[in-house]
Amino acid sequence: MTGSTPSTSTAPEAVTAATMRDVLGHFVSGVVVVTAQGPDGPLGFTCQSFASLSLDPPLISFSPARTSSTWPRIREVGSFCVNILAEDHQEISNAFARSGTDKYAGKNWRPAPSGAPVLDGVSAWIDCTLWNEYDGGDHTVVVGRVTDLGADPARLPLTFYRGSYGIAPPAGTADAEEN
Repeated sequence: MTGSTPSTSTAPEAVTAATMRDVLGHFVSGVVVVTAQGPDGPLGFTCQSFASLSLDPPLISFSPARTSSTWPRIREVGSFCVNILAEDHQEISNAFARSGTDKYAGKNWRPAPSGAPVLDGVSAWIDCTLWNEYDGGDHTVVVGRVTDLGADPARLPLTFYRGSYGIAPPAGTADAEEN
C-alpha cells in the first residue's frame, strides 16, 4: 500500500490470544530446539516460530517468548544451533519445552562448529551467530547469521498443526499433492 502508515491502535477485542492461537494453528509449523554451549554446560529450548530469512547474507529467525529463562543465557554466548527435529522427536520437543529440568538427560549430541549441541537424529541443523534482536510484543525476534549447516534428507521433520504433533508427507505423495 503506497503512502500508508502502520497503525498504532490496539487490536480489536475480537482478536484475543485464544482466537489468535486457534486461527494461526491452521498454519503448519516445524519444531526446532535452539541450543548453545554455555559456561555451565549445554542450554536449549523448543521453538515453533522459526524461519529462513535471507540467502544473502544467510540469515534465519526465531522468536522466543520474553518469559524464556534460557534465551537470555544463549544470547550471552552469542552463538547457537537450530536443530530441526525429526518426526520421531516428540519427546525431545517436550523435554526442551520444560523449565527446571535436565533437558539433556538421556539425549545424545555432538558439537556443531560453534560448540553448540547438534542433537542426534535431527532432520537438519543450522549453526549461527547472533545477528540482531527486535521487539516482537510478548516475544523477541532473533536473527541469526548462518555459519554452517547440514541435513539428513532421509529424516522427515516433526511438524505441529492445530495443537498436535504430526509429520510432513514426503514430496510427490498423494497427501502432498492434494492442493
